[in-house]
Amino acid sequence: MSLETQINQDIKAAMIAKDNARLRGLRAIKAAILLAKTEKGGADEMSEETEIKVLQKLVKQRKESAEIYQQQNREDLYQIEVEEQEVIESYLPKQLDRAAIEEVIKGIITETGAASIKDMGKVMGLANQKLAGQADGRTISEVVKSLLS
Repeated sequence: MSLETQINQDIKAAMIAKDNARLRGLRAIKAAILLAKTEKGGADEMSEETEIKVLQKLVKQRKESAEIYQQQNREDLYQIEVEEQEVIESYLPKQLDRAAIEEVIKGIITETGAASIKDMGKVMGLANQKLAGQADGRTISEVVKSLLS
């Protein structure tokens, strides 16, 4: 079942259950999917990889907004962003913890023979491919920097 079909079914269920927080998150996902499909070069059917990228982008937006709202002491808006983020994350593959990410990147470093920070681009490219959907880019970048320096 495609993500879009799943989202449509879950929207109906959330409407019946009157779960407003879940409904907001699901509608955000649906809007992002429709937008990705209508963008120039977008296909009628999205690959799973593209769906994951769309969801990761939404999660990143929610995290950044939540940080800003928390800094401005807007607890009401902060809570809304966090609720939506949790709903969106439930459709992403399970995220790896930092130790697991380090193990994968250590393997990539040995595989590529990277020795210094100059080789970061090479390592990042492979790490982003292997860890797609399982870790965010910022965490991957931090781990690569710490292991190469």
